[in-house]
Parts: sequence; C-alpha cells; structure tokens
Amino acid sequence: MAAAARNKALNLMRHVAKSWRHIAPESTAVTLNKKYGTTADPQTQKEYAFEMACSNIRYGPGVTQEVGMDCKNMGAKLVCVMTDKYLSPLAPVQVALESLERHNVPYKLYDRCRVEPTDESFKAAVDFSNQHKFDVFLAIGGGSVMDTCKAANLYSSNPQSELLDYVNAPIGKGLPVTHQLKPLIAVTTTAGTGSETTGTAVFDYLPMKAKTGISNRALRPTLGIVDPLHLITMPERVAAYSGIDVLCHAIESYTAVPYDERIPRPENPMLRPAYQGCNPVSDIWSAHALRMTKKYLKRAVYDKGDTEARSTMGLASTYAGIGFGNAGVHLCHGMSYPISGLVKDFVSKGYDQDIALVPHGLSVVISAPAVFEFMAPACPERHLEAAKFLGVDITNKKNADAGQVLGDKLRQIMQDIDVPDGLIELGYTKDDIPALVKGTLPQHRVIKLAPRPQTEEDLTQIFENCMRIY
Repeated sequence: MAAAARNKALNLMRHVAKSWRHIAPESTAVTLNKKYGTTADPQTQKEYAFEMACSNIRYGPGVTQEVGMDCKNMGAKLVCVMTDKYLSPLAPVQVALESLERHNVPYKLYDRCRVEPTDESFKAAVDFSNQHKFDVFLAIGGGSVMDTCKAANLYSSNPQSELLDYVNAPIGKGLPVTHQLKPLIAVTTTAGTGSETTGTAVFDYLPMKAKTGISNRALRPTLGIVDPLHLITMPERVAAYSGIDVLCHAIESYTAVPYDERIPRPENPMLRPAYQGCNPVSDIWSAHALRMTKKYLKRAVYDKGDTEARSTMGLASTYAGIGFGNAGVHLCHGMSYPISGLVKDFVSKGYDQDIALVPHGLSVVISAPAVFEFMAPACPERHLEAAKFLGVDITNKKNADAGQVLGDKLRQIMQDIDVPDGLIELGYTKDDIPALVKGTLPQHRVIKLAPRPQTEEDLTQIFENCMRIY
C-alpha cells in the first residue's frame, strides 16, 4: 500500500511538471540573469517567482486537547479565545478551554463572532482585543471565526490602524503589514474554508453591500489544528456548503493565471501578494484535493457517522487551502461576494433561522458551472484535467468541449448534494444583475487572477447563466 501511494504521488508530480517549463541549462544562466534580473520598470514586467507559505498543520483525532500545552510553550500570559455562540457550549470549545485550564494558562473567551462576518463584527472583535493585553490568539470554529480572529490579531497588534488600511484595494488601501502579529492557533470545526492555512480574512463590507477581504501572509495562523472529532457533529448543510467550497478552491486555484504571467512584478519581495497564480507546487495540492472531494464529499454530507469521509474532507480542505492560499481563487469567489452581500431574505436550512444569509460555499458554487464554461477557452487543458480529477473520462474530449465537460460534472455534483437551482432560488431576479456586476468589479484581488478577462457585458451574461443551473 505504501509503495502504491508513493508511486501515485510521484506520478502526480510528474504530470504537473509537464505543465511547466523546464529549468534552463546552466549555460544559459547569463541570458536568464539579464532577462529576470533586469532593472526595467517592474510595473511593466511579468512576475518571475512564486513564494510558498503555509501555516504549520497538526492533524489527528483529539489533538485539540493539546492547545493548552501549545499556549504554555509559547509563554502565553493571557490568551484570547474566539468562537461563536453556537460552538461555545460544544465539545470543540470546551475541550480547548479545559486544556488551557489544565495547563494553568489564563484566557478570556469571546463568543460573539458572527457567521459570515461584517465590518461591524470585525470591529467589535478588535475592540474586545484592544481592552486586554493578549499575547496569543486561539480561534475555534469555521472560516468566519478564524477570519474574525485574524482581523482581531492584525488590528489590535497595531491599535493606531483603521479598518480600511489593510483591506484589499480598491475598496481599501491595501497597505502592507509591517508590524509583528501575535501567535495565532486556529482550530477548524468545518471541512471547507481552509482558513487554518491561509493569510486571508473575508468579511461583508456593509457600506458597499459586498464582501471584501484582507490578504497578507502575516495573517497566517502560526498553527492550524485539524481535529476530525469536530467534524462528526457538522449539520448536513454546513457539511455540504463547506465541502463544495473545497471543490471551488481547488478548481479556481488550478485554473488561475500562471504565476509567471502575472503583472506587475513587485518592487520588493515583501509586496509579493499571497495570491500569486497557479504554480507547480500549488497544483499538486489542488489536484489531490479534487480527487479527495470527488470520492468523499457526498458521503460526508449525508452520513455523520462516516468518520472516514468527514475526516478525509477535513484533510481535503487543508490541502485545497494550501493550494489556493498560494495560487489564489478567481471569478467564482469574486462573484460570490455581492451574492452574499446583497442577500434579501434567503435563509438556508441548517443555519441561524433569524439571519438572512447565503452561506459562503453556496454563494461560490452557484456560479461555478457558468464561470468555468466562460473561462475554459483560455486554458482548456486545465479545465479538462480538473474534470478528470473529478472522475470524468476525458479520453475523447476535445479542448473545445472543456467548459461543457467541467460544467456538466459540477452540475451533477451540485445536484447530488442538493444545491439550490440557481440565483432565483436565493431570491434574486434579473433586475438584480446590474448590482451584482457592480459588486464584482472591485474585487481585483481575485478577479484579476482569472485566466480570461471579463467585461461588464461578460459578467452580466455569466450572472444571467447562473439564474438557473439544472
């Protein structure tokens, strides 16, 4: 079995390597140095390097019980524990708190993180952090909790900063993070966001009624903890929409603009963005996440007792997180932000019935078939390969068919886990499309990584194609 797994991994690496240029022989070193080491304006030059960054990851049933010792090892004098009101009385949080108490680590609990956070909920968490002298942060929850904790760490570590200082341009100033953040341990309780591996924090910016985010390597958790025991109690819809987010993370990062096609080249390495475009290393993580999702997603959604499926989806989420945390996502996520931000009265079963919201994974996948059908002509081979990773036999498929092939496979997966039939079922009509397009256009952090540029007319057509899926 070990030999078979090793051979499979090697074959995957060889396959991915074929997509990239071979390293030039030593005899051409001088020529390459002139090309890549040029002093010309970086704003007009393509990128020539990528930089892999990832949190340390710990995986294993029951590893949450170690967080107290982790904080003690860090010399913590006061830990900020962040979670939400639903998780606060449940095992993931209680196990962590018991561990802190057992190791005599002082802490204060903040359990007001909002599901699908907003600028206001971020500010509330930052205000709480500013009231205390925390030296370690501990997030226990899904992507909403982890992103809130990242923001609290970022802004409380530099109390003079304002919210928009680090928010991605053009919505915010997009300033580089130059100050030191506190250690952050992220204990994930869902299998989807991959936030335990990334330097990204996403929120609804209420003045614009659209999601935006902060993306910088400095936000990455010091340690991401993936404890499969926490995944057993996930509600069905949470398992579905967090799981389908894994799939979109992986496909978007695999089909993103190649890192060496991205412009501009940064003038300083510290300005190299977290989302850099697909590259030979991120490809391996994204491709394997797709294979895992294909095999285990449906099982994980419909059978809480299938510990193998739910545990493996937890790993798939982390794998995809490493992939997209370095390569980036693109248009599905760019379009998802106004879909979430402009929600009217849609309430998903399995979520808080008092709050109108479109769960993140649902807001992302609802556009996926239409997006990838639009994008496929720019890199058909990559779209066909993504379909292959999801189990499609592409032997006789032509490049011209790539978008349809991948789109049809996604529709099948979405039907299998009961994803609503398009934007209409989320409460949108065609009259809402101009506002949805307007909310997508400023999402430069992600939409500029798409392999095919989009005009307003293109986005309008894509949104129209999302009104109904099946």
